[in-house]
Amino acid sequence: MTHLMLSVLLLFQRLGAALSDQRKMDNMEEDEDKKSKRKQLGLSCMLNTEVGAVLAVIRQPNPGMYHHHLHHHPDDNYDASVLQSLKSLRALLFNPQQEWRMTDPSVYVSPFLDVIQSDDIPATATAVALQSVLKILRLGMFDEKTPGARDVINSAVTAITGCRLEKTNPVAEDAVMMRILHVLTAIMRHRASVLLTDQSVCIVVNTCFQVVRQSANRGDLLQRTARYTMHELVQIIYSRFPDIEVKDWENSESDTEEDGYMESGYGIGSAIDIFHFLCSLMNVMDIVESDGMSYPATDENTKVFALYLINSCIELSGDSIGKHPKLLRMIQDDLFHHLIYYGVSSSPLILSMISSTVLNLYHFLRRSIRLQLEAFFSFVLLRVAFPGSPFGLQEVAVEAMINFCRQPCFITEAYVNYDCDPTFRNVFEEVCKVLCKYAFPTGALLTSIQVQAFEGLAIIFHYIADRIDKDEDDEEDKEGSKSRSCGPYPVEITEYRPFWEEQPKGEDINSWIDYVRVRKVQKRKILIAGSHYNRDDRKGLEYLKITKLISDPPNAKAYAYFFRYTPKLDKTTIGEFLGDPDVFHVQVLKEFTNTFEFTGMNLDSSLRTYLESFRLPGESQKIQRVVEAFSDRFYDQQSSDLFASKDAVMIFCYSIIMLNTDQHNPQVKKRMTEEDFIKNNRSINGGNDLPREYLCELFQSISTNALSLDDSAGPVVEMNPNRWVQLINRSKIMQPFILCDFDRSLGRDMFAAIAGPSVATVAAVFEHCDEEEVLHECIEALFSIARIAQYGLEDTLDELLCSFCKFTTLLNPYASAEETLYAFSHDMKPKMAILAVFNIANAFKDSIKGGWRTIIDCLLKLKRLKLLPQSVMETENPSSNSEQSKNPGMNTKFGNLMSMESVEEALNLGLSEFEQNMAIIQQCRIGSIFSTSLTLPEDSLLNLGRCIIFAAAGKGQKFSTPVEEEETVGFCWELISSMALANAHRLSTFWPYYHEYLLEVSQFPLFSPIPFSEKAIISLMKMCLKLLASDQMEGSEELIFKSIILMWRMEKEILDTCCEFLLHSASRMITEYPSKLHTHLGWMSVLHLLSSTGRHPETYDHGVETLLQLMSDRNNITRTNYTYCIDCAFAFVALRNSRVEKNVKIMDLLAESATLLVEWYKGGYSDPGSSIGSNGGSTLIEESSRIYNPISFFQRLGESLKKTSLARREEVRNHAVASLERSFILAEELLATPTSCINSFYNVIFAMVDDLHEKMLQYSRRENAERETRSMEGTLKIAMQVLADMYLLFLKPISESNNFRTFWLGILRRMDTCMKAELGEYGESKLPDVIPDLLRKMVMSMKEKEILKITGEDDLWETTFYQIQWIAPALTDDLFPEGINAS
Repeated sequence: MTHLMLSVLLLFQRLGAALSDQRKMDNMEEDEDKKSKRKQLGLSCMLNTEVGAVLAVIRQPNPGMYHHHLHHHPDDNYDASVLQSLKSLRALLFNPQQEWRMTDPSVYVSPFLDVIQSDDIPATATAVALQSVLKILRLGMFDEKTPGARDVINSAVTAITGCRLEKTNPVAEDAVMMRILHVLTAIMRHRASVLLTDQSVCIVVNTCFQVVRQSANRGDLLQRTARYTMHELVQIIYSRFPDIEVKDWENSESDTEEDGYMESGYGIGSAIDIFHFLCSLMNVMDIVESDGMSYPATDENTKVFALYLINSCIELSGDSIGKHPKLLRMIQDDLFHHLIYYGVSSSPLILSMISSTVLNLYHFLRRSIRLQLEAFFSFVLLRVAFPGSPFGLQEVAVEAMINFCRQPCFITEAYVNYDCDPTFRNVFEEVCKVLCKYAFPTGALLTSIQVQAFEGLAIIFHYIADRIDKDEDDEEDKEGSKSRSCGPYPVEITEYRPFWEEQPKGEDINSWIDYVRVRKVQKRKILIAGSHYNRDDRKGLEYLKITKLISDPPNAKAYAYFFRYTPKLDKTTIGEFLGDPDVFHVQVLKEFTNTFEFTGMNLDSSLRTYLESFRLPGESQKIQRVVEAFSDRFYDQQSSDLFASKDAVMIFCYSIIMLNTDQHNPQVKKRMTEEDFIKNNRSINGGNDLPREYLCELFQSISTNALSLDDSAGPVVEMNPNRWVQLINRSKIMQPFILCDFDRSLGRDMFAAIAGPSVATVAAVFEHCDEEEVLHECIEALFSIARIAQYGLEDTLDELLCSFCKFTTLLNPYASAEETLYAFSHDMKPKMAILAVFNIANAFKDSIKGGWRTIIDCLLKLKRLKLLPQSVMETENPSSNSEQSKNPGMNTKFGNLMSMESVEEALNLGLSEFEQNMAIIQQCRIGSIFSTSLTLPEDSLLNLGRCIIFAAAGKGQKFSTPVEEEETVGFCWELISSMALANAHRLSTFWPYYHEYLLEVSQFPLFSPIPFSEKAIISLMKMCLKLLASDQMEGSEELIFKSIILMWRMEKEILDTCCEFLLHSASRMITEYPSKLHTHLGWMSVLHLLSSTGRHPETYDHGVETLLQLMSDRNNITRTNYTYCIDCAFAFVALRNSRVEKNVKIMDLLAESATLLVEWYKGGYSDPGSSIGSNGGSTLIEESSRIYNPISFFQRLGESLKKTSLARREEVRNHAVASLERSFILAEELLATPTSCINSFYNVIFAMVDDLHEKMLQYSRRENAERETRSMEGTLKIAMQVLADMYLLFLKPISESNNFRTFWLGILRRMDTCMKAELGEYGESKLPDVIPDLLRKMVMSMKEKEILKITGEDDLWETTFYQIQWIAPALTDDLFPEGINAS
């Protein structure tokens, strides 16, 4: 039950809500009806009021008329129909049949229009009626959907524009004209204005302009209002232009529209007519009276006004103009012709407006105005900027060029469309050169135009630099893509391509860019060919073939285009070539003539244009060929049927040329009259006469303006109608303007074309200007140029750096150090220059080549001025520098580094002058140039190193004191060392060149090895240690030590002056990095330095300990360093003041090293004298065997010990002999072959015995040398014992030798020599006491081993018998009991 009640309750609630909503809707509809009724009533009241006002003004009596006609009613003075229409309207106002919006507007508008059109209505009534119409329009009583709206809106235009003010005064007329302007504006703003016809819109605009014209002599307010209204009307009309559709009739050449299109409201027809009208306003002339005479003069105000409106049309229409052919043709032809014509001959204001108009056209229509844009630059801006024009015009022209350069794509597009096309002028290059010319300082202070021109140049630099960096970053960001190169530099022409043919821009952008770059090279080569042609025509044409600008065999079209479009060619030579009867020349003449477009030109203009391109040859037959070619071309392209045949054209051309000669040749006394000329040309046109008017007109033209038959090759300086028609004709067949984005390759080429004057201008502005803002702009331009120059323009970057280095004041050779320091400290410009130079050197060091010389000169001057920090070689982060080098914002960052504010801030902080200078130098980050040089290309690295080495050697340097020289040289070597360490991975690549530079500087006439060699060897040793420590020495060891050897050979005294450092360095290499030295040269150099620097008493202990440590570890001794270890050991042992205990240790280690030789021998090295060595295979194996042969090593070891055995001190000698014996014992396996064994005996032991014997005899002949003699005798005794012992040890291999008998006789001879040694006054020798025992041992051993036996095949037994009998007779019976033979 409860649930049912709730349901009923909810139902009632819903019904109540529905009823409530219905009541609300009914109330709203009722309210709407009330509002509508109130609105309709309000409109009726408004109309009633307006009707009453008009009637009241009409009925207002004229005071004069009322006085004469007291009983005459006012209505009788006016048209009854006008009054009746107003009264009829009043009768309908409060009883309308329907809403006013749905009522035909003519019902309530026509009465007011009748008043406006009436001739009898006073001006006051007309003004009130106009105000009424204005109120109706503004209240929106009807719209485009209202029935009858089309008729009434067009009728309103007709009525208002046809308003006549005959019964008025000037003041009232101005008021009415103001009302007319307001109403016309309201009509165009009204929603129903879309129903206006093109004719009505044109009438509105024309009426408004008439008011503008009439207001020139009236009040300023009316004129301003009229101009404002005109502009507003144009804005309204052209704001809907982008939405207008293209109709078929626009593609025709006719200027009339189709009727069907006129029914759809105004559109392209009115837009074309109005635009044509605005263009025509530029030809409006004023009649100026002066001195009682009247003459036409340019109406500047009208031109400015017309340009203002034209600009509005273009701005509102945008690129939609290009969709409408008729309007586009009007802009291409009429408008541009006016702009170019008046651009030169008008005021700065008009030129400024014209430039703005062309800039707008460039934005929206540049694809369709390629030739027109070039003509504007050639005949307006570049011509006005030429000296001789009014200064005001020059300023405007420069500003206009800068405005174009500010556009995002203009620079690139101008370069591609004009500079890279052989048939166009170099617009981009010429604009930049004009800016350079204007920006170049001519005095102490820069003028406004100079500053303006420099800002324009800076815009170009920044544009190219920013986009070069962005282009590179974009390419690097493409994953997997390969960065496009800017090269090659320069581009080469590898094959013949017709230079006059354009390749459309396709999808393959890279190939198209390559094509464009090749065309630029072709254009440059064409200009070079033109220069050759003017000097020698054959060489010029041959150059075309060599550079592949002309095909082989030659192409007539190529010659024709060369003659036609190459500027400044000798016209006489061209004429002679074209008139030649050769078949190929005739083909060239035909192709040359076909480059002209005579469509739309009369014969006079065509012939003038044709003959301006060359000088007509003097020979009659040549003239005939030329005239015939022209006649054929003109006849084919003539637009009328004036001439009956080509022959008629040719005959008439001859007649014109004769007339020109007759009228303008000073040698002709009796000149042809007009009648004579007409008579001479009778019946030449296919038997008929040419029209007399035509002949008269042509006669006057030739008489007043001669044909150009001179040979001047100067540029065309003005645009005449003939050239303009040619331009328009050519534009119809020319490729459209190419739209393109920036490309790094093109950017590089663009700047290369202007690099020379640009760098000179920037440097000159920086030099002459003192304004801080301009100086900063120079620095920013400098950075932008550097960012561009890194892409293949290294010469430009070098030139730039050299120019700015001189502004640092550091390179003045005539200034003292104090003067230089003062100039640097008290002027902001040197600080800015040095900061810029070194920041550029950091950021773009990869691209610097020859510029390093001036940078190093500045750096060394800073060093001499004590302005460098203690340690220039600070650790830098390479990645940060590489990133900064690519950062396009680097130049803006520089702006914060140096300014007057920063100087003032430094002063406020209490910084001294020196501290301020040091702060600037710190910001230069000089050290990072060298420590991060790993990114330098090889050329830059070589140039930098060469500059530093030459500076260290003193070339170009003037040192005040030896201390200054020493500091400078040391600093240079510090830089070289830093660079070498940073580039250790490629040391083997560049250091050979550095070594050549060291050799080169050593040949300088004034070269001083001190301190150069001293500082060099110290730096090189430090560098070696660092390379060894970082495991980067591989592959570079020999190169570095080769330079070290060169240094001590330059000046051997450095081994003494730097002995402690060199010893310490060599010791570190030997003790810490022995395993990292791998080359002969390396070990030889290190051990030579160790022995040479360790001979001093203060360094001896360190040197010996180093050697002992090296030789104590068998792992340190290698085949590479073994020989040098022996030499070093001998050098230490041979020292007079060396310690005996040290020498003993050294000799023990030397003797023990023989075990290493045995190991190496067992490892595969053979005796060169053995069969293996003699039958060796390759040369490499033989060489290796020769160098690393352990037997050779042993002989070297033995020779060193042999020489040590002659030392003055007996302990050393005796231990040397003992060590030698020890080495032979340890090397028993090494000397296993007869050859090696015998050679070692001969070279070592025999030589030692002989030397000791000779030394003993020498001492015996000296006075007071008994002790030395006896000492030497004792050593010889030991040596003889060693001889005998070693003989017995190696008896077996020795006996196997073919030369054993000779060897044995050598031993016996030495025994005999010692037995018979005489010591003179010092008594008898003690050697005879030892020799017999030695002989006994040897002979007995030989007999035991049956080497010496009586039954031998040879005579060894007999020989030995007699030798023993001779040496020691007492031993004969003991050793040979058998006698001399068995029998």
